Amino acid sequence: MNSSSSFPRTRESSFYLLLSFLLLALSPLTQAAVLPDERIDVLYHGYDGGGATIDGPSILVRKNIGTSVSLAANYYVDMVSSASIDVQATASPYSEERKETGLSGQYMVDRSTIKFGYVSSKENDYDASTYSLGVDQSFFGDLTTLGFGVSFGEDVVGQNTDPTYTRDLQRRKYSVNASQIVTKNLLASLSFDSATDQCLNLTQDQSCLNNPYRSVRYLSGTGGYLYQSERYPHTRNSDALGLRAIYYLPYRASVRFEARQFSDSWGIDAENIELRYLHPYGEQFLIEVKFRMYEQTGADFYADLFPYRDAQNFLARDKELSPFSSTTLGLGVTYKIPPGYIPWFDKSTANLYWDHFNIDYDDFRDARVSPEEFAAGEEPLYSLQADVIRLYFSFWF
Repeated sequence: MNSSSSFPRTRESSFYLLLSFLLLALSPLTQAAVLPDERIDVLYHGYDGGGATIDGPSILVRKNIGTSVSLAANYYVDMVSSASIDVQATASPYSEERKETGLSGQYMVDRSTIKFGYVSSKENDYDASTYSLGVDQSFFGDLTTLGFGVSFGEDVVGQNTDPTYTRDLQRRKYSVNASQIVTKNLLASLSFDSATDQCLNLTQDQSCLNNPYRSVRYLSGTGGYLYQSERYPHTRNSDALGLRAIYYLPYRASVRFEARQFSDSWGIDAENIELRYLHPYGEQFLIEVKFRMYEQTGADFYADLFPYRDAQNFLARDKELSPFSSTTLGLGVTYKIPPGYIPWFDKSTANLYWDHFNIDYDDFRDARVSPEEFAAGEEPLYSLQADVIRLYFSFWF
């Protein structure tokens, strides 16, 4: 990969897909200490937008041992082909593959559930390992659940164009959440996450939290611009506060609401609001409609165009660190396959989801345009549209 790589796919598209899949498989508002169902989920995901195409399979298998232990294994693949705006401006298109494997488990003791997990992700220039541990405890007749979690990650950042390039990254995350059955129809939860990402054993002019292939641009003094490498701080601290609620309607439908606020030590403040409506159609179909709004400010050291080389200690032109806003419209359908159609399984479903993203960048300009038509810093602002599809089958046994 000799381009602006998928490194900071911190990885938005892949994370979005995996998170969506896991949220469907594991309800975030689970209450009492009950083991999850034994099931197999087989997924195909696809992302297309902004010159990047990402797709691949995933499979999740969950098996219970007795009445107290549940184990799960997940395998996930990203196949990436990209000619995004960053790639087209400074490098050549590339293709790569990322493979992720995960193991997790739950141990139930009375009203308590102990959760643990391990995830390993590998690609040709980035290796990541994450360990997690959490405890959930229910109170007051299972009306209230409190949870605590911690995760620890160790990443190794590489660069294909330089075999000697190695950066060690350490990640820590702490989580607290509370869920409450407010009424017989309303379930709500509040969560707080605090995370720290830190580079290890680097000199002041080195960094590990940025894409090693990406560059910033600065005025050349002759009316044009030149490029130099990005340079980020060695540490990033972030906090996020989230509120979720589900309201069950009398006719078997439900409305789901989520609001989240995020801030970090780089000066980024973000918030998003999401609303979902789930409606049954007959006995076999479940229809879902989703709308999401997201907005963030830019990092303190971000600029689309710097006035001169080494204009400040830290330099970034990653559009994901710029101020931008986005909207997402999603549609989904779940079909309950009649019993007996698929042997060996108690029940099964087929699920198809589609999300459409619109992203407008407030301070990231399209540097691909001709310099004869637009002066440096006066290029059109960039916007992005993307589509994500998820097709998966679930089998209970």
